[in-house]
Amino acid sequence: MEWVETTAKTLEEAKDLALDRLGVAADEAEFEVLEEPRSGLFGRTRGEARVRARVMPAAVRPKQERRNRGRSQAKSNGTSDEGGDERGNKNPAGKKSAGKKSANRNSGDRQSKPARSDAGAPASEAPPESAARQGERSNARAERPQRSKQQKESKRMDAQDEYNESPVSPQEVGEAAVAFMTGLAAAFGAEASTELEVDDTNLEVRVTGSDLGLLVGPGGRTLMAVQDLARVASQRRLGDHDTRLRIDVGGYREKRREALERFASAVAAQVIESGSAKALEPMSSADRKTVHDAIVEIEGVTSHSEGDDPTRRVVITPE
Repeated sequence: MEWVETTAKTLEEAKDLALDRLGVAADEAEFEVLEEPRSGLFGRTRGEARVRARVMPAAVRPKQERRNRGRSQAKSNGTSDEGGDERGNKNPAGKKSAGKKSANRNSGDRQSKPARSDAGAPASEAPPESAARQGERSNARAERPQRSKQQKESKRMDAQDEYNESPVSPQEVGEAAVAFMTGLAAAFGAEASTELEVDDTNLEVRVTGSDLGLLVGPGGRTLMAVQDLARVASQRRLGDHDTRLRIDVGGYREKRREALERFASAVAAQVIESGSAKALEPMSSADRKTVHDAIVEIEGVTSHSEGDDPTRRVVITPE
């Protein structure tokens, strides 16, 4: 996702501006502090805070590696060469030696005979090759947990890479959003046409026609809900993680932007004249962004956001 950069007198104000421009809540964004205000004489601060932020991608839960319980249980029950093989089967030679020792004890022979291996040598005099093989198997068993950990980490990284790479193109996501809005307008009984504008990863679907007021609603609240539904029907359904989708019905967003810019200019003039800050009514993140962008162009005033959604509002203050 693209980064946005903002500046303000404090870090909190700079982060609030970034959230308004991204149109997301604080827990859905990640920040990087580029510059902090410096302390000056008499408790004053010098410079401005500068941060950059972007929408935080959701983490993907890695797939758990399935284990073969039968093989793991067999390995845990395995023995060495002297008593049996790695599958837990007892060595026939071991049985034979045990039988000989039992026969010697029953016959009253007080002289114990050393048990012999399959090659005829005493068990206490095992050849060097057998000890080497045992050492190799011990090293292999010790390396298995490390290899398993590395394989799991590799699979987790692969899953993260697959998540970061969107499986569809912005054009496909936009076409899915167009199809959804066309069907929704028809369901409302409105005669409308839908067009798509693609600018890199920014998508805008415009619906034009007559009798579209129901799709906008008071203050554009229905339009915001329709936009959320369109995102579910296109971005989430197709597994897209990169695009930013915006829906406009009947040119409402442009009309709303012009009205907010005029309103922000009028309030800024009042703040400059009175020298006192003024808080606006609660707004959506898109409307707050429009107000902030308008205030940036006006000298003598600054703006920041206060409160939590849905009562978060813009406050215009004199410089």
